[in-house]
Amino acid sequence: MSRIAKAPITVPKGIVVEIAGQALLVKGAKGAMTWNLHPLVQIVQEGDLLKVSPLDSASKEAWAQAGTTRALVNNMVVGCSTGFEKRMTLIGVGYRAQSQGKILNLSLGYSHPINYEVPQGITITTPTQTEILVAGADKQQVGQVASEIRAFRPPEPYKGKGVRYAAEQVLRKETKKTKKK
Repeated sequence: MSRIAKAPITVPKGIVVEIAGQALLVKGAKGAMTWNLHPLVQIVQEGDLLKVSPLDSASKEAWAQAGTTRALVNNMVVGCSTGFEKRMTLIGVGYRAQSQGKILNLSLGYSHPINYEVPQGITITTPTQTEILVAGADKQQVGQVASEIRAFRPPEPYKGKGVRYAAEQVLRKETKKTKKK
């Protein structure tokens, strides 16, 4: 049995949740998100609480799907009310980031600048030249965009240069040492 599925989801003020059969719609200040529930799972709204439960309580798969559904619906509610964000830092001489509307310009030590087109629903700001803030309502999309930006120049283990998440710690390696003859 899933312990996560048993915990109810509290819907904050200003969030509208509509359930129509297996379709779920969550609207809030940060946006609106829709999702189709798994056929083994049902969701019930009681006041400002959402309760997720499996249709067949004896099935392991139904309990697993109920736990997954509860986590995804909770992320939708949190995303539509407060949103999600990922902080990234650029470490390296000459590494810079600049946000210009829907384009993120990156200088990461290559012979050419990298222009990353920001997807719909995501906002990217650059508080300083070496910081990037990725924000949005969809947790999965925020993580995906941050991962794509990091993939342009992942941190290398010898000098630690590259694009990394703000709280990420890179394991450093020692350089090769030559033996004297």
